[in-house]
Amino acid sequence: MSSTSSADAAASGALSADAPSTAHESLFKATRRQVGGLFRALVTPSYPATPLFSTSPRRWLRGVPYGVAMVLTAILVPVSAQVLTNDYGESGESAILLAVAQVTPLLLAVTRPLQAWWITIISDVLGAVMVLNPGMEHQIWPWLPAGIVGYLFLMLALALREPRPTLVAVWLVTGGAGLALGTGVHSQADSSGVLLFVLSGVVLLIGGALRERGDVQRRLAEQETISEAERAHRTLLEERARIARELHDVVAHHMSVITVQADSAPYRIGGLPPDAEREFGSIAATARESLAEMRRLLGVLRSEETRGERAPQPGLRQVPQLVEATVRAGIPTELTVADAVLDFGPLPQAVELSAYRIVQEALANVVRHAPGAATQVSVSAAGDPAALTVLIVNGPPTGVPTTPLETTGTGHGLVGMVERVRLVGGMLDTGPLPGGGFRVAARLPLVELEETDS
Repeated sequence: MSSTSSADAAASGALSADAPSTAHESLFKATRRQVGGLFRALVTPSYPATPLFSTSPRRWLRGVPYGVAMVLTAILVPVSAQVLTNDYGESGESAILLAVAQVTPLLLAVTRPLQAWWITIISDVLGAVMVLNPGMEHQIWPWLPAGIVGYLFLMLALALREPRPTLVAVWLVTGGAGLALGTGVHSQADSSGVLLFVLSGVVLLIGGALRERGDVQRRLAEQETISEAERAHRTLLEERARIARELHDVVAHHMSVITVQADSAPYRIGGLPPDAEREFGSIAATARESLAEMRRLLGVLRSEETRGERAPQPGLRQVPQLVEATVRAGIPTELTVADAVLDFGPLPQAVELSAYRIVQEALANVVRHAPGAATQVSVSAAGDPAALTVLIVNGPPTGVPTTPLETTGTGHGLVGMVERVRLVGGMLDTGPLPGGGFRVAARLPLVELEETDS
């Protein structure tokens, strides 16, 4: 027992000794990953190298970065060269070269700010080493005054272009370079390392926040555009499914007639040969199978909200009732049905249903968008080939409060009208009127459909 206890104690001691080692290894790996990520951010600029504000719709705003970069370069190069010559004792040639190396990367910052930063930070460090001398007293060092101004504008360009890891890495390198120069060289000069570290952090923070806010707004706008397109597509599909459900009664009626005629043909027509009777039987069986398939398809198209749609589909005979309901809702509406429509004979059911739905949707839109507007509804049939013309015209709204219709159409507005006109191969013309109001005109062909039905 004692030997077993000693072995367990030794094992637990080994495990406890390995625990700190494992924790240290995990911390080391996490630190290495972070450092590696920051280094990759420093050497991986954002692509493509498009200019700042290149997506702005305003032309003058797209030219602002170029103008600012050129103005700063034109001002800072001579100022920096003069400061280097007068205050730091540099010769004219070296002062000009150093000023150009430290400031002109601002021109590159418009399209490639990260590459411009690499040139600037290296030039600033070399410039700090070049101007260093034992007699520097009360001079700003290691970052020179003109270089600080250009560096801050470069930080703004970086913040408006690069992601957050890159900005953090740039800020840390800026602080580390200033700390290394100030610590490694003992000088009586006034240190500007902390000043640039703080100012660059503020500029990077503000610029990065503005860029991220702009990115969020742009993504929201894109998402709204996508959502609007999806809603329009969904509305179109819903309206097509609704039309298919409504046409079920129309098609089912014709298929039922075919079935009854084919089944009763041998009894109504005497003396049919056996082959003809079998042919009629095959036609009846095919018609019954088609009806069954259509009912199954209707079950797929019919949603839970529309399972109550069992009433016969309306037609032109129900248009007067629709107009009366609109008048009761507070819309002064007149209906005109041409004698040619009554003399034309039975109309295709699909055309009658489409005409009714177009009138229904147009009147519902008048109730919703033009309260109190005088409205005229006319139905006529003319032309060669013959076509049914449905015209709904309303005037400007009068502002008189109205009561919504009990039946307010399909809820899909012009989308439903377009689909119903397309169903029968017709044409639709809609648009506002010059004096106010709106016009809906639909032309639904009759002869072509009759030939197809026959």
